[in-house]
Amino acid sequence: MEQFALDFAPRPKSPKPEPPKLELPKPDPPKIPERRIYTLRELSDSLRATLERGFTNILVSGEISGTKLVPSGHCYFTLKDAEAQIKCVCWKLSYWRLKFKPRDGEQVIVRGRVDIYEQRSEYQFVVETIEPRGQGALQLAFDQLKQKLLAEGLFEASRKRALPKFPRRIGIVSSPQGAVIRDFVEILSRRFPGLHIRLFPAKVQGPGSIEEVCRGLEVLGRSGWAELVVVARGGGSLEDLWTFNEETVARAIAACPVPVVSAVGHETDVTIADFVADLRAPTPSAAAEMIVCTRQELLDRVEGLRGRTGQLMKYRLAMLARRLHEQAIGRAESLLHRALARRTQRVDDLAERLRVAMRQQLAAREKARRGLEDKLRFFDIRPRLRRDRERLNELTARLNTLAQADLNRRRQRVERASANLTQLNPRLVLARGYAIVLDENGGIVKEAANAPSGSDIRILLTTDTIRAKVT
Repeated sequence: MEQFALDFAPRPKSPKPEPPKLELPKPDPPKIPERRIYTLRELSDSLRATLERGFTNILVSGEISGTKLVPSGHCYFTLKDAEAQIKCVCWKLSYWRLKFKPRDGEQVIVRGRVDIYEQRSEYQFVVETIEPRGQGALQLAFDQLKQKLLAEGLFEASRKRALPKFPRRIGIVSSPQGAVIRDFVEILSRRFPGLHIRLFPAKVQGPGSIEEVCRGLEVLGRSGWAELVVVARGGGSLEDLWTFNEETVARAIAACPVPVVSAVGHETDVTIADFVADLRAPTPSAAAEMIVCTRQELLDRVEGLRGRTGQLMKYRLAMLARRLHEQAIGRAESLLHRALARRTQRVDDLAERLRVAMRQQLAAREKARRGLEDKLRFFDIRPRLRRDRERLNELTARLNTLAQADLNRRRQRVERASANLTQLNPRLVLARGYAIVLDENGGIVKEAANAPSGSDIRILLTTDTIRAKVT
């Protein structure tokens, strides 16, 4: 840092000297950083490059939902858990190679890389492999013990010991009953007669099997007699083979001073003993063939090594040519494939949007058609005619009913009037022997004075009329 410059003036004669002047350095003007403006394409490419550097070939676990296999062959789904989710895509070629196809609700572990889909400005996970997750309590215990022993270095290849090429004394820890020991001895005798085999009988399943297997490894290892120890058992379920998944047995195998071969179960069975042992054999019979070779195999091996030398030279040249090809063209092919994959994804996205738009348009037209159909149904005259006809029939029936009731009432009135008239009918009186006398004008003669002598009169009887003259 610059020092302050002090300029002292000569002392004046006045009694009060002037104070010194201080000159401060001028600060440099602040530098304004140059702005950089990204295009959306440049920003997407930068994000993709960052994701490829830090999130390639990673494992992610979660639950599959929303699985959708599109006509192009690509598979889209969502991987989620209780707190987050991410969209995943599995390209067609990777989907064909999957042994486990994705299904909704499955708990899985996926391997792949994180990529960005710039059309929607969102990141996604490009899936390369899928495997199911969760195999029960035994599988969990198996995985935990495997991780523990792996962390301790018991599975390291550096601690694996090479088997003797021509062993003469072989110890085997197995059950004396069953076909395992018989097949093992038979194969060794056929391949290399004269070998010494010593069996330590031990239970390989159930209570006490762990202690007996460990005891057999300790006895055969510390005796100094055996050059090689084989732990053998036939196939079975995970529970049947659990003796060889115990930590005690694994540490006994690791502590054995001579090489140990694990020949437990069938070829598909895997135990902790297989990882700790110096060599894993698929089956007990295969173990007998792996630890001992025949004379013809030695001759064939020499001939094979001679031919393999030439093949290795050709292979070396082919690898160099392939490396040159990958450095020159492989990168371009990788970029081309990724560009094609992104464009294919965009085509899938546009196709999905087109299908949604078509469904919406069809729904709108169907709604309009139904509206027109309702209007046409409202203005259609046939329902109105049918309703009017029904109303006319109803009114006709009511009119008939009312007319019939009115006729009945009138008939009853007529009958009552007829009964009253019948009671007042004068002919009923005449039928009892009475008669009515009428004058010439038709008036009723009530007194003799109304019918003078010589006048004509009529006498009404019940059924007849008599004309007479008054005398």
